[in-house]
Amino acid sequence: MKDWLNTALILTIILLCLAFLIHYMRRGRHNERKVKKTIASEKFTINSLVNYVRDYINEMTRTNLYELGLDSETFQRRINKRSELKKALKNCLYGSVEDKAYVKDFILDLLKDTYLNASCVDKVIPFDEYNRLTVRDKFDILLYTFKKRHGYDGLTKLIEVYHLDQLKCMIEDGHTVSYIISEEEIETIFKKERLLLSYEDKLNVIVQRVYQIYKGYGVIDEIRDMNIDGVSGGVSGDLDAKNLIRIGEGQQTISGYNSVWIFYKGKSIHLSFLSFDSVQELRRICQNIYRYNKAGQLSENVGYKVNEMKDGSRVVVVRPNFSESWAFFVRKFHIKHVTLNQLIKDKNSELPIKLITYLAKGCRVTAVTGAQGSGKTTLLMAFVRHIYATLTLRVQEMAFELHLRKVYPMRNILTFKETDTISGQQGLDIQKKTDGSVNILGEVATDPVAAWMIQMAQVASLFTVFTHHAKTVHDLVLSLRNSLLKCEVFNNEKVAEQQVVQVLNFDIHLTRDYSGKRYIERITEIIALNQDMEYPNTYKEAHDKDEKQALFMDTTTEYYRRRTDRKQYVANNILEYVNGQYVAKHKISHHNMSQMNAHMTEEDKKSFQSFIDTYWS
Repeated sequence: MKDWLNTALILTIILLCLAFLIHYMRRGRHNERKVKKTIASEKFTINSLVNYVRDYINEMTRTNLYELGLDSETFQRRINKRSELKKALKNCLYGSVEDKAYVKDFILDLLKDTYLNASCVDKVIPFDEYNRLTVRDKFDILLYTFKKRHGYDGLTKLIEVYHLDQLKCMIEDGHTVSYIISEEEIETIFKKERLLLSYEDKLNVIVQRVYQIYKGYGVIDEIRDMNIDGVSGGVSGDLDAKNLIRIGEGQQTISGYNSVWIFYKGKSIHLSFLSFDSVQELRRICQNIYRYNKAGQLSENVGYKVNEMKDGSRVVVVRPNFSESWAFFVRKFHIKHVTLNQLIKDKNSELPIKLITYLAKGCRVTAVTGAQGSGKTTLLMAFVRHIYATLTLRVQEMAFELHLRKVYPMRNILTFKETDTISGQQGLDIQKKTDGSVNILGEVATDPVAAWMIQMAQVASLFTVFTHHAKTVHDLVLSLRNSLLKCEVFNNEKVAEQQVVQVLNFDIHLTRDYSGKRYIERITEIIALNQDMEYPNTYKEAHDKDEKQALFMDTTTEYYRRRTDRKQYVANNILEYVNGQYVAKHKISHHNMSQMNAHMTEEDKKSFQSFIDTYWS
């Protein structure tokens, strides 16, 4: 009996041990499968892909090829490929679309050959599961598709087709506040498009996402390349809190990271569905986007940088403590061979087009004025086309924006810009010694440059063209006059103003209305009045004392008028924009017409006279 009990106890213990062992092995296999599944899922994330690409490229560009024992042909091929990749990796940071395309092609081939096959791409982004796609995924897919159809006009077409540049209601009372593209609109567009992506399409979307984190400009990387007027970031929202706002029928949470804005046809449009995710990402973009051509270091002591990018875009970057947050502003000038016909399209547009043409041919000192974003730089590009090609052009800018040599490669053009060690007025001084016939100033933004511009227009060049932010002719004259006084070129207001109005001939004023429409508000002639007229002396011919005294009082009155508030100039609007069309107003003065004729060819003189007779008969 006792033996039987011992045997039963031993068997029970053995069975319990076996059960525990089986349970432990099953649990271990389950945990192993769970770990493998977790590892597999982590393998197919954007960050994992970025790390894989970064590690592969680092190893490829740093490996000592001499230790690999390659034959000479293979060795040289590897050297050339590595050099080309290094060059592209460097230049793509500066906004070179060609080098960006090369790096993306390299990443695509790498992922396609070693990491992502057709069955894996949906693990990275769930392309075929609509409900799992984020609004950012959907926008990336839409932008890729429209770029595939329309090239760099893809974003423009997306906005045009779905009227995304319309004013949106931001709060419950229906008050229209801003131009904004919301999550709801992107969702609706994505549903309507019903896109079917191939394996190559999916891979390209993933490659762009990897590239913009690895070497690009984050969420604005592909947007920046589009043919729009510009893009900016870090200019809205609260970086320390989230704000719930109402857009249309729904609500949307906007933080300081949801701060991507585009400048499209004169409108600032908020892409509220895009986010930089963190202040570190916004900071990374700001620190990289301005670095082309050794622009220097952005620091707390140097709180802003103005520079150009490799594709000709102008970039301004600011940082704390100079600004309240990190922010950047990219302005694009993507229309290369721009013409007046492209820019001026309203009714009776031939009037301003021909008038501007004759101002260029007639060598008139011309100011192009208007607010930011009104199209001054673009109009200046078109203006240059009508300057006689025999004349040499010298350009002064704060940052290279006009790029006139790219537009007119066969003409004698040289551009200078301000640097940390060479001021704008020093650059203008050097221009005097470079055989320049026409001086073009991208922007008269400082007092010294304004003073030098007036002096150069008097003695150093045939004529000058410049841009300025003045709102009226009176503001323009006062601003230039004050610059002469501040720089101590003159110490008398009347004399300084007289010098300004004797130099200026015409002001082309541009306007951008609330809807983003750009047009020429007016073209004004500035006519300096004759200040050398003799005082009236009719009192000498008076017949009696009372008459003589009365006439002498007239002479005295004229004296004091000239000494106080005598006008230095008359501003006549040659044409105006009225009710959607251009209308001829005052005729050009005889003095300016004769001066213009003196600089024109015989053929242009005849066509100019015919133009004047047609509109000012």
